Amino acid sequence: MTSPTLLFQTFSRTCGRALIFLSFILVVLGVSSCNKWLGKGQTNLELVWADEFKGEEPPNENKWTYDLGVGNSGWGNNEKQYYTDRARNVRLVSGKLIIEAHQETYKESEYTSTRLVTRGKQSWGPGHRIAIRAKLPSGRGTWPAIWMLGDNLKEAGWPLSGEIDIMEHVGFSPDSVFGTVHTKASNGMIGNQVSGHTTAEDLETNYHIYSIDWYGDHIAFQMDGETYHTFVKRENVGVEEWPFDAPQHLLLNLAVGGNWGGRKGVDETIWPQRLMVDWVRVYRHK
Repeated sequence: MTSPTLLFQTFSRTCGRALIFLSFILVVLGVSSCNKWLGKGQTNLELVWADEFKGEEPPNENKWTYDLGVGNSGWGNNEKQYYTDRARNVRLVSGKLIIEAHQETYKESEYTSTRLVTRGKQSWGPGHRIAIRAKLPSGRGTWPAIWMLGDNLKEAGWPLSGEIDIMEHVGFSPDSVFGTVHTKASNGMIGNQVSGHTTAEDLETNYHIYSIDWYGDHIAFQMDGETYHTFVKRENVGVEEWPFDAPQHLLLNLAVGGNWGGRKGVDETIWPQRLMVDWVRVYRHK
């Protein structure tokens, strides 16, 4: 008869080896999942800037600032919100950035929200991947965006300075996200912007990674590491068709209504709504 002590030792060794093997499998799966999420070329990337949104405080003032004001101004596409820097509209909670839109009377507007920007803090140009893991708001009238504008916006004006919309989503089309560029030659004001889109059924209930790979001759748009749209620089074009040799800064915002987001009206029963961001990471292509 085998002694209880020997049985316990044998069981411990067996379970220990099983746990080690299980841990190894989980690590491998985790690495594979990470590579799948971030897409091909991960080994050729170097992390150069990030915000993981840890803590319970306002966003890091060394990394972010705010655009404040009414959304129906010239830069707001006739949106209904007033952008603030109040904790009611923007805060960090449990490792997530919360941008929250409320239906409330505030100054000239019926809604409030936040537009967070890296302008004056950090910007990037060709040779980078910009990736953001986020969960989108839900409901007709919501218009979240993750996008970039040229640092020379004041000097050159829009759209000559260029715009890269890494991700846009409108609540009346809940399963679609869009990646778009605006230039002097092709932009939304004249209706010939260059855009692509992809779909998923859980954009408003689960986190996805929205990213671009920005090169000297093309910009590739991805969701969860899969490229769904590429904007290619044609030969012998000038700044009016390719303004993307100059640095741009990042913007995160949740708009209400507007020329596109409000195309089918605004549901007044859905508020508040949140754009939730898990992290922002910027890589340099090696």
